[in-house]
Amino acid sequence: MKFSYTQRTFLITLIFLSGVLLRAQTKSLQSSPFLVHANGSEVGVSEERLARIDSMCLAAIEDGDIPGVVALVARNGKIVYHKAFGTSDAQSKRTLQRDDIFRMASQTKAITATAVMMLWEEGRFKLDDPISKYIPEFKDPQVLDSLLADGTFLTTPADKEISIRHLLSHTSGIGYGVIDGDERITKIYKDAGIIDLFTTENITIAENIKKLARLPLHHNPGEKFTYSESYDVLGYFIEVISGMPFDTYLHTHIFEPLGMDNTAFYLPKSKEGRLVSVQTKEDGKWINYPTTFYDPDYPIKGARQFFSGGAGLSSTAEDYATFLQMYLNKGELNGTRLLSRTTIKTIMSNQIGDLWGEDPAAFYGLAFMVQGEKGEGVGGSGSDGTFSWGGYFNTSYFADPEEQIIGVLLKQTQKIESDDTGWKFSILVGQSIDD
Repeated sequence: MKFSYTQRTFLITLIFLSGVLLRAQTKSLQSSPFLVHANGSEVGVSEERLARIDSMCLAAIEDGDIPGVVALVARNGKIVYHKAFGTSDAQSKRTLQRDDIFRMASQTKAITATAVMMLWEEGRFKLDDPISKYIPEFKDPQVLDSLLADGTFLTTPADKEISIRHLLSHTSGIGYGVIDGDERITKIYKDAGIIDLFTTENITIAENIKKLARLPLHHNPGEKFTYSESYDVLGYFIEVISGMPFDTYLHTHIFEPLGMDNTAFYLPKSKEGRLVSVQTKEDGKWINYPTTFYDPDYPIKGARQFFSGGAGLSSTAEDYATFLQMYLNKGELNGTRLLSRTTIKTIMSNQIGDLWGEDPAAFYGLAFMVQGEKGEGVGGSGSDGTFSWGGYFNTSYFADPEEQIIGVLLKQTQKIESDDTGWKFSILVGQSIDD
C-alpha cells in the first residue's frame, strides 16, 4: 500500500479532526505521571552506587571499547540517572549529549508489537488468524528444501499457514537476509532484493513484503524460534488493518500520546545534527561506518518511504524509557491507556513453549524476551518477569516490573572486538537499589 504525499497529508488531517473517535488509545481511570528527573534517594536508589556506572562508561571509552554511550536509569517513574559520555561522530568528535538520537534497529519491534496489540484490542483480528487473510500473498507458504546452483530453489508445502501469533513470536519460519544464519536464505533474499534493515531507496514496505511472501520459509510455522523479518510483515499488516501509513499510525496512537517527540522513522532537518554516527575501528582508531548492505546515513536522507517494523525507528534514551514506563504502568501513562493490563499479561506470557528448552532462563512473549524464575537465580539480569531486548547497532534495554526499574543503554557501533558495558550495566543498575 503506497501513499502519495497528498494522501498522507489528507490522512493525517482527517485523523486530527476525528479526534478520539479514531484513536486506539483511550482515557484511563488511572493517571501515572510522565517520567521526571529526581534524586535516587527519593526512590530507594543509592547515588553512590549509581556512580559506578560513570566509572564503567569512562573506562570503556578510555580502553577503546566504545566511542560513546548514553545511559539512563529510572525507578518508580523517576529518572535517577541520565548521562552521556564520549563522542557522537568519528570525524567531528562532537561531544555526545543526553538527548542525542540513536538508530534503535530491533528495539523497533516492541513498538510495532504494541501497535498490533492495540488493534487486536479493538477486535480487528484474532492472534491465530492466518496472515494470508489480510495479506493474500502469504497464502500456501512453502518450506525450503534445497537451493540449486542456478539460484532457483526447491520447496515443500508448509504444514500450516503463518499466523499473526507466529509473526509476533518469531516462529513463522521467515528468515532475515544478510544477518540470517542460513547462507541459502541469505542468497535467496539477496537475489529477490529483500530489504533487511531499512533503506534510503524509493520502496515501500508493501512492495518489500509482497516479494518476501513469495520466498520459502526456514521451517514449518510454529516449529522453531527463528529471528526474522516478521515484524516488517507486521508493519505492513498494521497499514492494512488501520487503513493508514504505518508511520502515521505509530505517531498518532503511540508517540504523540506518550510524548515521544524524538522517535520517528525519519528525522526532520532540525534534528539531523543530533543523530549519532555508527562507528567502527580501523587500525586502532574510530571511524564512521561505511555503506554496506544499508546506508548509515539513514534516517536523514533518501526517499523516506520505507517504514521497517523490525528495525526502522530512531529515538532517544528518555523517549524509549517513556515507552517502557507505559508497560511498567500496565499500559497507561499520563491518564492515557494504550493497552489493558490483561493484554500486557498476554504479551508477557510464554508464547514459544519449550523452543528455548524445557526449563529456560527466559522465554519470548509477543514483544519481548521475558526472564523466568530460573533466570533470576542466575543473577545479573533482574527479577523474574524482567523484559528486555536490544538493537543491531549496540543498543539495549530492560524493565523490571518487580523492582519498577528501567535501564536503557545506547551506543552506535558495528564490528567491534570487545564491549562489556551491556552485561555490566544490568548488574550495576541492580546493585544500586538501596531500600
